Amino acid sequence: MSILDYEEYPKDRILLLKEKLICRDSQIFTLLSILGEPHHYSYPSIFLYGHTATGKTYVTQTLLKIWKFPHVIVNCVECFSSRMLFEQILNQLQGHWLSPENEYSSCLKCNTLNDFALLFKQVVHEQNLHNQTVYIVLDKAEQLREMDRNLLPGFLRFQELTEENVTVIFLSEIVWEKFRPDTGCFEPLTLHFPDYSKADLQKILSHDHPPEFSADFYASYINILLGVFYTVCRDLKELRHLAALNFPKFCEPVQKGEVKEEDTHRLWRNIEPHLKKAMQTVYLREISSSQWERLQQEDKEGEHLKGLSAHAHVELPYYSKFLLIAAYLSSYNPARTDKRFFLKHHGKIKKTSFLKKHEKTSNHLLGPKPFPLDRLLAIFYSIVDSRVTPTANIFSQITSLVALQLLTLVGHDDQLDGPKYKCTASLDFIRAIARTVNFDIVRYLYDFL
Repeated sequence: MSILDYEEYPKDRILLLKEKLICRDSQIFTLLSILGEPHHYSYPSIFLYGHTATGKTYVTQTLLKIWKFPHVIVNCVECFSSRMLFEQILNQLQGHWLSPENEYSSCLKCNTLNDFALLFKQVVHEQNLHNQTVYIVLDKAEQLREMDRNLLPGFLRFQELTEENVTVIFLSEIVWEKFRPDTGCFEPLTLHFPDYSKADLQKILSHDHPPEFSADFYASYINILLGVFYTVCRDLKELRHLAALNFPKFCEPVQKGEVKEEDTHRLWRNIEPHLKKAMQTVYLREISSSQWERLQQEDKEGEHLKGLSAHAHVELPYYSKFLLIAAYLSSYNPARTDKRFFLKHHGKIKKTSFLKKHEKTSNHLLGPKPFPLDRLLAIFYSIVDSRVTPTANIFSQITSLVALQLLTLVGHDDQLDGPKYKCTASLDFIRAIARTVNFDIVRYLYDFL
């Protein structure tokens, strides 16, 4: 018997939970036991942790919505300052959403934790929520460690500060031992969301089958997909993306009438080369979904392969390509030109001061010049076409480029001013790499002005 078959819960809500939340029975029952009834006092703070795409946010949001608990869900990455965090919580409690009509302004201004506690208490009474538990859900809660030092301890015992029936739920990808502040704090209840097993992923992904195909046919496709990708990818979001991306190619022979749904072997032979090609897009996708669909429709020997000629020599992740491009620009452009090339509102720069008369020799003839790490990262964040947070993944890719001898580390590791690098790749190679990410590198090179 499923752990959700307990009779003390309303059957209609249980059936809705079963339909929406798969393979998370234990966590759901534990959360329901902690939350209790709306008028009950709940525990002051709850800490849910687990790797990305393990269902923490979705389970919490769905549970609070189905049980109709008053709640606020805030992403701490978007609210990167304490003021934004406070005002976002108060706005959601009042049903106030930022829009052009209100000039994207909050209804209440709040700067400190003390002001927030007083305003929260005021809003709770105005909205007539004081007779039931109000839940504040802080997603990506590890970001709180980078904010004011009193913020995390304050949220952990927010129920005590406000003297209201309020519970703060923290959602994080790190364990509580690394999350706990050094100064000590109130200990929350902790609940772990483990990674999905292969059987769990099979069950969850099979649940997404299109209505025009049978459930067994889609389940066999998911089984093939997991057989290829499970060893390198356990992320449910990425696997769901890959499943949706490659399914049209899998069912194409069936739609044409060439193969029956039961002929798994022939279907596998048809989809195998496309799944191998899709392995390049796991985690660090080098092309968008629309580009991938266009490539699937074009001929294998078509024009699009010309832009991917660099793959004949080396396979690089998406961000590594931009790091290599940034390294090449750092090596061959003078540092004083960075403002001209990479700052959007740089103003007018006189040509006489920008192009010095004595610089008659091409920088490409003089060879690459060393550059510091901070300059490389500044150019990288300027040219990459999406917001990227500085993580260990980015820095490890720089090390990988050094190992591939596309970058050279200059000087010793113990330099006080940080490491310096040189780009050893040729212009032809860089231009081939730049074409794969649709980046016109010539426009940013000092020698080609």
